[in-house]
Amino acid sequence: MKMGEIEDGEADHITADIQGQKCALVCESLHGTTNDKDYGPRMSALFKNPVCKVYRFQTVDSKWMLVREQMAESTLSFTIPKQLITLHIQEDSRRIQELKDLGELSPHWDNLRREVITRYDQVIRSYQENLEELDKLTGPSFKPSCSKAQKYLEFIPINLHTQRMRVTCPRKTDAFYDIITVGAPAAHFQGFKSGGLQRLLGRYENEKKSYSTAYQCIYYSPEQTARARDVLGTLSELQPLIGSLADRLLQAAQQRCAHALRDTLKSLAEKTEQFVHALKDELVKSALLALHAARPGYVSKTQTQTPPLQTRAPQMPSHPGQTVTEPDAVVCNNVAGAQTPTKEEPPPPAGPLERQDSIPHHKEYDEEEWDRVWANVAKSLNCVIALVDKLQEQDNNNQESTPDQALADVITSHNPTGEWREQLSPLVASLKECVTEVGDRAQKSMTFVLLQEAVCSIPQGLFLQQRRDVVFSQALSALACGFVMRLYAGLEDKGFLQQLHLVGLVAQFESLLSTYSEEIGMLEDMETGISDLHRVTFRITEAKSDDPADLQPVVSGRRDHYTVEVPLPQQSFQMIPPELREGKPLQVYPVLFNVGINEQQTIAERFGDISLQERINQRNFEILDGYFKTLSDKVPSECLPCFQTQMDVKELLETLGQNVVTKKRKNVEILWLAGTICRRLNGIRFTSCKSAKDRTSMSVTLEQCALLRDEHQLNKDYFIRALDCMRSSRLTQGEAAQWDDPEAGSVANHKPASRHFYPIALLLVSSHLLVVWLILSLVFLLAKYQ
Repeated sequence: MKMGEIEDGEADHITADIQGQKCALVCESLHGTTNDKDYGPRMSALFKNPVCKVYRFQTVDSKWMLVREQMAESTLSFTIPKQLITLHIQEDSRRIQELKDLGELSPHWDNLRREVITRYDQVIRSYQENLEELDKLTGPSFKPSCSKAQKYLEFIPINLHTQRMRVTCPRKTDAFYDIITVGAPAAHFQGFKSGGLQRLLGRYENEKKSYSTAYQCIYYSPEQTARARDVLGTLSELQPLIGSLADRLLQAAQQRCAHALRDTLKSLAEKTEQFVHALKDELVKSALLALHAARPGYVSKTQTQTPPLQTRAPQMPSHPGQTVTEPDAVVCNNVAGAQTPTKEEPPPPAGPLERQDSIPHHKEYDEEEWDRVWANVAKSLNCVIALVDKLQEQDNNNQESTPDQALADVITSHNPTGEWREQLSPLVASLKECVTEVGDRAQKSMTFVLLQEAVCSIPQGLFLQQRRDVVFSQALSALACGFVMRLYAGLEDKGFLQQLHLVGLVAQFESLLSTYSEEIGMLEDMETGISDLHRVTFRITEAKSDDPADLQPVVSGRRDHYTVEVPLPQQSFQMIPPELREGKPLQVYPVLFNVGINEQQTIAERFGDISLQERINQRNFEILDGYFKTLSDKVPSECLPCFQTQMDVKELLETLGQNVVTKKRKNVEILWLAGTICRRLNGIRFTSCKSAKDRTSMSVTLEQCALLRDEHQLNKDYFIRALDCMRSSRLTQGEAAQWDDPEAGSVANHKPASRHFYPIALLLVSSHLLVVWLILSLVFLLAKYQ
């Protein structure tokens, strides 16, 4: 049936008796093909097995609207986790090789290194087994909730589905609303007896200090180990790039192309400056000291008695034409004659160096050696810049003094300084040698920091890393699915594309987990997993072809930072702004809001602790508020979508801020406000509960009916009927949820989670009855045992 043929209500429709009311279900399609108006052929490679339902509802002006729901599976449920597992294996394999490259260590440290390598090997084998099992799978593109505790599926998100509601109204353009439903990202296979990641990581950091003492290793704080990983990442990125730019500089010199020479030198100077400043860190120097002391047969060096001189660190040039003017600058002898620089020995650094109390300091260690090696990189670069400036100046003078081109060629051919490449080669080689030497020392020092962190982590650290990998994999799969869906939906929206490259998108995760029993651990896992998504950026690329394999997103990077490349078909790629076509990194701001709604949450609020939920909501409100301020500064309000309701986003944020600090049981207003703000800001919406079934479906259907009422003038008399109609095919036996819509009245489905909670649920109506029940139970037990 065509979506447009509804003006006069001519379309036939099927009615089903649902609890005495008529359900306006027009048609239903199971496992068909994706509709061009919803997903389209471009997205058929990413979304499979759609389920479609079409309803007809009456508006307030007695017209008819047609509502089409389409739910689909996403192939990203498996492709993203498999890529992540592969990256984890590669990263841990590199870590093993870096540990081996540390060279000879004392027997104590060598034994610890072997133990750490053994643990890494175990993790790699486990991940390889997971990957082999996933490669064997065929069939549906999602993991059902009944498989959530299976070992080989632990990286796969639970029930990841996309849902789009398209609304067609008379004399109005079609509107659609997307939402991603997924089970809470959590390590179900590992269980929650000891809590989730948030609690386990806090406990682990407190215990790590005692482990460092037991293993006689240095304790590094989480900030220091994170910094060590950053330095290693910077080295792996910049060191080969500097070498490549240096070779390009020589190639431009050989071709005597002044423009290419100048541009390449500018890039080389920028990357070298980043390289030098990344290593200007006390952690590198102190780690080199500790590594020196861990060598076998460590012999103290007698410190000279000469008083130290004062010096300053070399100043990097602000532009390629500027050279260092510091007193300790390298002396480039006979620059025009292409002589290599003589490296003056810089005096020791000024003043005493600050060190962590836990890091041993041997006065005999020659700390000046690292200063000299580090400073020589900047000095070598200055010599290259000085020579290039001199060569270009000579070339300009020759051209001005000899306007005749033939005469200029003769003079140039006889000019002793004519071969630019020959003159630059020694200086460029010296620069590359300095970069290699500095990079090698810094890499070993940071690897030694991570070795000590891994030694302290041997009892449970690698187990926690595995748990974090599992949770992050589920969270990233959902985020990638939502990003792709939102990107394709906004390809023709210039305001959205401008917002995307100027600020980025907000991804709002709505959680319905209770703060009771094992769901506390799930929420703690989910909090850490969503927070880790801050380490992810997206890039848009042009697909090689329209083949489904070429349209799959590609993940690259390491645990500290991942990039997801989203290929677009050629025609779609040409529609986006130049900033996006150039591969600019795109930020996503994940926020999590949780409100428990079932009977277990009732128990938690009366007798338990809900501080975890309160802290999560308050912290993520600050992130959302900061995002909106940034968005307001950089993006015009015209770029944001228009809605029928007139309340301003700023007012909505103020109301949300008041609600997250208000003590109110099952305050679902927090979720309503957060979801509304997300849609107003062109964001990506996610809804989760334990398995993305009962509570999730109730949330989604209520949100959809509220959108029909507020944005498309659904007749209020049809609200409950529409809600029951949408829920009729979703409700399953299991969990009960309780929602309160301010305008539609209370909509509750009182189905107890299990018979165990049934008497308690009744007694919770009155705390006095509960006290009486407890006293009578105690008397009964005492009488029984007596």
